[in-house]
Amino acid sequence: MHIYIVAVGKLKEKYLVQGVNEYAKRLSAYAKIDLMEVPDEKAPEHLSEQEAEQIKQKEGERILAKIPDDAYVIALAIEGKMKSSEQFAADLDKLATYGKSKVAFVIGGSLGLSKQVMRRADEALSFSKMTFPHQLMRLILLEQIYRAFRINRGEPYHK
Repeated sequence: MHIYIVAVGKLKEKYLVQGVNEYAKRLSAYAKIDLMEVPDEKAPEHLSEQEAEQIKQKEGERILAKIPDDAYVIALAIEGKMKSSEQFAADLDKLATYGKSKVAFVIGGSLGLSKQVMRRADEALSFSKMTFPHQLMRLILLEQIYRAFRINRGEPYHK
């Protein structure tokens, strides 16, 4: 399986970079991993709805340019479906079984994802009703993908 993670913004915090690199290394035993960052748009603190949409659209264009045409796309969105780790693992396993060997996960910027990205997505996934920093989501997502591969192979992993 080839996993793409397309995320808005550059990871700055050293501890997040270390965590992302650690899980990417662990995952490399199970799948090819491509971590791709697209620049975020600078946004003032107070935006009109129209300005926010324009920013999401610009970021969305950059995201869409990074996603392979034949990839199954999973957008991380608060309004997406919540799954247990076991459900997530089973769904990833089904994708591989049914020939979806390229899976792209998309993490938007602080304003979320554009309508164009959401239309391109095959599904929307939510990790919680809570809002997490988009920078932290990369680490959480990689850990869950790693956990999914361990579950699917029947390998031990802490609960």
